[in-house]
Formats: sequence, C-alpha cells, structure tokens
Amino acid sequence: ELCYQLYKKEVHYRIGDALTNISCGIAEQVTGLYFKLFSIFIYTISFDYLQLFDINKSWLSFVLLFIATDFCYYWAHRMSHQVNLFWNGHAVHHQSEDYNLSVALRQGAFQTFFTAPFFIPLAIIGFPPEFFLFVSAFVTLYQFWIHTENIEKMGWFETVFNTPSHHRVHHGIDPKYIDKNHAGVFIIWDKMFGTFQEEEEKPTYGVTIPLNSLNPVKAQIEPFKLMFLALEKGNGLVDKLRIMLNPPGWFPDYAGGVKKPSAIDKSKYFKFEVKADKMLNGYGLIQYILALVLTSLFLFFGATLSTIYVMIGITGILVLIAIIGALFEQKRWSFYAEIFRLMAMPIVLYLFIPNQLLVLGGAMGFSIVSLFYLFLLKSKFIN
Repeated sequence: ELCYQLYKKEVHYRIGDALTNISCGIAEQVTGLYFKLFSIFIYTISFDYLQLFDINKSWLSFVLLFIATDFCYYWAHRMSHQVNLFWNGHAVHHQSEDYNLSVALRQGAFQTFFTAPFFIPLAIIGFPPEFFLFVSAFVTLYQFWIHTENIEKMGWFETVFNTPSHHRVHHGIDPKYIDKNHAGVFIIWDKMFGTFQEEEEKPTYGVTIPLNSLNPVKAQIEPFKLMFLALEKGNGLVDKLRIMLNPPGWFPDYAGGVKKPSAIDKSKYFKFEVKADKMLNGYGLIQYILALVLTSLFLFFGATLSTIYVMIGITGILVLIAIIGALFEQKRWSFYAEIFRLMAMPIVLYLFIPNQLLVLGGAMGFSIVSLFYLFLLKSKFIN
C-alpha cells in the first residue's frame, strides 16, 4: 500500500502514527496470551454445558458458521460503540487520525472482555470451540484490507459486502458518519438494522476527543480515564451506571444532558503531529524493528515459558513500545527511560536465553552503540 502511494505521490502514512498503530497491535497480542483465554473459556464452558446440537464440520457448516459469526460480530461491534463501558475496549481502534492498513492492526487489549459474550449463542447452538476459532479468524482476516483509501467504490460488490468505502464511513467522526457501518464482512446487517450510511464527502478520521499521543500504552488506558471522568458527573450509583451503559456522551440532564458530536470545521481541523527530526526518527525506527523481532520471538515461544517469564516478557515489551512512542514525541523523560532500558535489555535477554554468550554479547554491543547514538540526540528531547 505504501509503495503504491509513493508511486501515486499521495502518501497517507505518517511514521509516528503508523508505528503507534502497530504498537497497539503488539500490546493487544502480547496481553492476549492471557486476556484471550477469557473469551476461549466462556465459549468452551457454554459449549460443554449448554450445547443443543452436535454439528459436524463440513463446507456447509463452515458457511453457516461464517455467516453466524459475522452476525454476532455485527452486534458485538455495534454495542462496542453504543455502550460507554464497551467503548473503552474498542476506542483504541478508532484513535488514529489517518486511514491505512496499519490502522487495521490498531486493536484494544481489553476489547475481548466486552465482545466475547456476544458469541456464546454459537456455542449453545453447538459449533465446537476449535471450529469457531478457525472460522472467526477468517472473519477477522477479511477486515484487514478494508482499511485503505486507495480502493474507491466497488459497484455491485458493495451491495452485500463490507468494503473500504463502507468502512471509511465507520471511522469518520463527522456527525452523520458516527456509529454507522458496523459490519465485519456483510454490510447487509447494517442495511437490515438501520445503521448503514453511504460514503459521501471524505470522512475525518479519529475520535471526538483526540488522544494526541504516540504512546500505545496510554492509548489503551485513556478511554477508561475518560469514562471515570464522566462518572464523576453522575450523582449516585444509578446515574453512574446509566453513564456506563448508555452511549458515550450521555449524561443526566443536571450534568448537561446528551453531548452530541459537533460538525467538523475542516478549515480549523488539524491532526496531532510532532515536528519530525530525521535522526531521532531513524533511531526510533531501528529500536522499533528490534521490538517487532522480540515480540515475534516472544509470541512464538510464549507457550513454552513459565508464568513468571511470560509476565516479565509482557511487561518488558509494553515498556519498550511505550518508550519508543515517547521517543517519537521527543519527551524528555523518554531519554532517561531509554538509557535504563538499554542497560537492562542484555540482562533480561540473558534471563530468557541463558548460557548463550553470543546472544548476550550481541545484546550488549547493540545497547552500547544505541547509547552512544542516543547521547548524540540528547538535545532533541525538548518536550
């Protein structure tokens, strides 16, 4: 996608935003080693104790489960927008103010806790857990390619299926686009249940209260912070529950009532941006490639590690991507945090890969070179 955009001279990528998108995906993946067990657990329990039918795996049952999974996804996704508590898990996916394939990877680590119950009916019907996981992977995979501005309207295909045009609407914060087009694969659900909106003018992407940060850990936490600030406006338990269970922006009349999204003034709208420094961006990109390698190795070998090592690995990766995000923002504290991280990295790697002097030596060499380069960049940390 990026190569095509460079060829067309219409680039919709910014390095800080794109890497933050992928970092949010990293956070979701590494925490998913534990968090996703919740969704697997409740589905399996429901299947074991509430199953109504024995469904054999076949092409017909695959198609039926695919359609049924997408139907359940529609409602899980729709409620993730229309219930403030559930929005905490999903808001992360909408925080990017760009629209490209990296946005597809920007996922909320806590989302599975809010969406997993919506798929229980499939377990009760009798679709085995491993069959559901297999089919749901295809529903998820389909939604990757629709996160692009390089594919325009697709004619008859858009009548039934979700497309980039339909999904661009979903990511828009223009009032007429908000809470529209929740479909995963089949756009017919939105047309059936009154949430469909055709793409007209180009959407403005993001969330109505901008994150204004490249820190992927902050991105995961910020929606909860906003909800707790909203809860302070409610008097008593009942109104606080109503704030949690109503759509985002709902408040009792005495707290100002429902706050509807405002029209976007395109002349005054601007995206969050930190003035780029090429040397610092280059350093951050190198460290980010390291983060991707370490994350891939961790996810690949995670099942062979003890609980304490998994916890250390998750914490280390979250700290790593948080610091890298702050480096791109040129935060002064990130300079000192990066020094500590580079000094600690060889020790942590040696804990995971003991008695491998080559690995230890390589990590120490990388850290020393990185520290030298980092001190050359010290004057760049101005925020």
